[in-house]
Amino acid sequence: KTNPGFVRIDSWLLLAFAGLPRMDLPAYCRDRKPRIFEIRTYESYSEQKALKKVEMFNAGEIDAMREVGLGPIFFGQTLLGSDLPHLIYMLSAEDREAHKKHWDGFGKHPVWNKLKSDPQYADTVSKITNRFLGPTAYSQI
Repeated sequence: KTNPGFVRIDSWLLLAFAGLPRMDLPAYCRDRKPRIFEIRTYESYSEQKALKKVEMFNAGEIDAMREVGLGPIFFGQTLLGSDLPHLIYMLSAEDREAHKKHWDGFGKHPVWNKLKSDPQYADTVSKITNRFLGPTAYSQI
């Protein structure tokens, strides 16, 4: 009662995006160097809008993230879980300062700017939640 191992458990079943069908680890993760992770959850107004956001990631957003060093680890469309429809993805960086620098570069990336201006991808996200995490000693990533 006084020191529980967890507060609550929330489980999801995810379908990997075509643009990143398997987990990918940047070299600093594989080498177990200092690193941070950001998990981002994008809720959508409807299933159709959620699928359009997945399409947007696959159409070049994931590659643009790689190019600017955001260190994508995984992307998943949530098939089962709470707060549907939503998708989840994880990014990594050497530290918070590097992560901010990578995000700044992403905001200026021509592919990102083209995609976000494309009307077919309008209003695909209704809420964004992000959490920063650090690896544990037993972390596989």
